[in-house]
Amino acid sequence: MATLKYISGFGNECTSEDPRCPSALPEGQNNPQVCPYNLYAEQLSGSAFTCPRSTNKRSWLYRILPSVSHKPFESIDQGHVTHNWDEVEPDPNQLRWKPFEIPKVSQKKVDFVSGLHTLCGAGDIRSNNGLAIHIFLCNTSMEDKCFYNSDGDFLIVPQKGKLLIYTEFGKMLVQPNEICVIQRGMRFSIDVFEETRGYILEVYGVHFELPDLGPIGANGLANPRDFLIPVAWYEDRQVPGGYTVINKYQGKLFAAKQNVSPFNVVAWYGNYTPYKYNLENFMVINTVAFDHADPSIFTVLTAKSLRPGVAIADFVIFPPRWGVADKTFRPPYYHRNCMSEFMGLIKGHYEAKSGGFLPGGGSLHSAMTPHGPDADCFEKASKAKLAPERIADGTMAFMFESSLNMAVTKWGLKTSNCLDENYYKCWGPLKSHFTPKSRNPAGLN
Repeated sequence: MATLKYISGFGNECTSEDPRCPSALPEGQNNPQVCPYNLYAEQLSGSAFTCPRSTNKRSWLYRILPSVSHKPFESIDQGHVTHNWDEVEPDPNQLRWKPFEIPKVSQKKVDFVSGLHTLCGAGDIRSNNGLAIHIFLCNTSMEDKCFYNSDGDFLIVPQKGKLLIYTEFGKMLVQPNEICVIQRGMRFSIDVFEETRGYILEVYGVHFELPDLGPIGANGLANPRDFLIPVAWYEDRQVPGGYTVINKYQGKLFAAKQNVSPFNVVAWYGNYTPYKYNLENFMVINTVAFDHADPSIFTVLTAKSLRPGVAIADFVIFPPRWGVADKTFRPPYYHRNCMSEFMGLIKGHYEAKSGGFLPGGGSLHSAMTPHGPDADCFEKASKAKLAPERIADGTMAFMFESSLNMAVTKWGLKTSNCLDENYYKCWGPLKSHFTPKSRNPAGLN
């Protein structure tokens, strides 16, 4: 596979032309009477026209045929995609899933779209407020088929297998330990090369942005220059009556046929684009004295709500780093949170639960449901010598955190057959160490 090229920078105003058609972008205007190379001009708007300039998102696409050149959409089988948050009764328990099983290609071919499974979510698509968490399990590429989401943005986290993603803006190769964001309305198709699995965070009505740094200052966390945007690439390919465009609209799936590839954009410019990011580039900030800094210091991207400081969703990672906190219980502390926390594991072993929480699985701790280290982790960390140590080498855990109370789907609780019914038992061996007659028997603090 040829090395792909990218444009660097988060949210930048970019221009790109396929080198086969130099000067394909119109000069000095967006919509000339006749575009260079007799292309069609088409605007893709990711925000209301009248949004403030700082939040206004749009791109102009110059294409061989406009995207409207398709036959009517018709409803198709939903599979396991849903936005019905009342399928089953609410469950406040700590939930953990074993690695989600990928269908064998010898048994059934499953592509990215047919392999989408909604695990949990909250909110309302029609009012553009909420989120969903999906698992994708696939074993074959999308052939003469693309997908676009009218409901929200997809933040895609591959866990097993790399994704070659064709978009209207160009191509991206996204591998485990990288993420990508396909924003609302953007058409894309995914090629896979093996049995493939990953996680998706979908947000309705808002876009992901870099978190504010506040007292951290100008630098740190995910740096804007490390986000990569594809460069223009087009195919002028006829598919007589055989190319399928799948649309997710109000939580339902629809399909339309067209005669040409949708990836026929010769040039584009704007600030509304897909992008990818390598998690290894995250600049970690951590405690250097005592106690824990809040895990919000590990936020890569955030999708803000209307309440200051409160997110519809945050994407948080727990990357390799040094632990040096003195007089401190270093693993994550026991916790009850007004937020909902879904955790996934890309590779390695999560520091607070060395067993049971596995790559390709997940856990959900709902609002105000207590959680924290298992009994074995607590005992070891309470007695450990507090020397500087590397934490999470060879590991990458992440969290989708939301201010909304998420409901789990029927697939998540039952059909997937991956729910770990014994999760609660990891806290069973916790025992009292209370010494009422001695405040500090170990002499540690």
